[in-house]
Amino acid sequence: MKRIGILTSGGDAPGMNAAIRAVTKTAIHHGLEVVGIRYGFAGLVAGDFVPLTAEDVDHKISQGGTFLYSARYPEFAQEEVQKKGAEQLRKHGIDAVIVIGGDGSYHGALALTRLGINSVGLPGTIDNDIPYTEYTIGFDSACRTAMDAIDKIRDTASSHHRVFIVNVMGRECGDIAMRVGLASGADAIVIPERPYDIKAIAETLKQGFADGKDHGLVVLAEGVMEAEDFKNELLKYGDFDARGNVLGHMQRGGSPTVEDRVNATKMGNYAVNLLLDGKGGLAVGMENGQPNTHDILDLFDGKHQGDYSLLDVNEEMTKN
Repeated sequence: MKRIGILTSGGDAPGMNAAIRAVTKTAIHHGLEVVGIRYGFAGLVAGDFVPLTAEDVDHKISQGGTFLYSARYPEFAQEEVQKKGAEQLRKHGIDAVIVIGGDGSYHGALALTRLGINSVGLPGTIDNDIPYTEYTIGFDSACRTAMDAIDKIRDTASSHHRVFIVNVMGRECGDIAMRVGLASGADAIVIPERPYDIKAIAETLKQGFADGKDHGLVVLAEGVMEAEDFKNELLKYGDFDARGNVLGHMQRGGSPTVEDRVNATKMGNYAVNLLLDGKGGLAVGMENGQPNTHDILDLFDGKHQGDYSLLDVNEEMTKN
């Protein structure tokens, strides 16, 4: 192996650049050339390649987003398109690829491995919805951004004795909502994985105001429903001055946290060493603070298990 490629695919996540940096610097240390593939799998098929040096990546560890850019490219699910991508890699002398992205990106990494181009996947998504890893790249940063925003929302909620329903991202995974809700002292956390009783939530909010609280806060995962729709349902059970708020894509931006930088660096370094050992079709994750691997195929059958104890702790503290 003389040359490896690296791409970012799907939604961007803080820490992707830290992973690119780790891959590039580790590969160069082992005498490999590194090629950045711009715009994900779309750029792979188009041959949008750029050589990377240690100097190109050295200052990227603190930057959010991905300087290689990203794109969604569902066409890569087609076998003939996958073969075009593999042809581009062979044309440019690229022997292996590291793919940073979510579960959809892993399908592309597996397809390349089956076509003879060893590929390793790194979990780059703020949603934290990848099986067999405790944390994904960008999750901690997204939680920090959401918590900072909710802290500011609480100030205006308290000033007006209002209830705020705050939508956080995560698709069908409630990990951001649980972590941020507990850290923000929410009156209720609502996630797709657990049933909820909106009437009971209304009663909790009523009791809070009766006990002297000057605001109410519900943290709502986007996979449940929109904040405005939840607010309208809530108002059927209580006469609140309520507002819905959607944090949206701000959660993907910003400088990555220490945890995301460290995890991304560990996983990027580990991925290069897997390729040096001739391994492909693997997904890298984090377990007990250290990188681990699973066959990508296992991820398609597996199911992410969130830390639902966070929800239990919050419910215990808000019970009347």
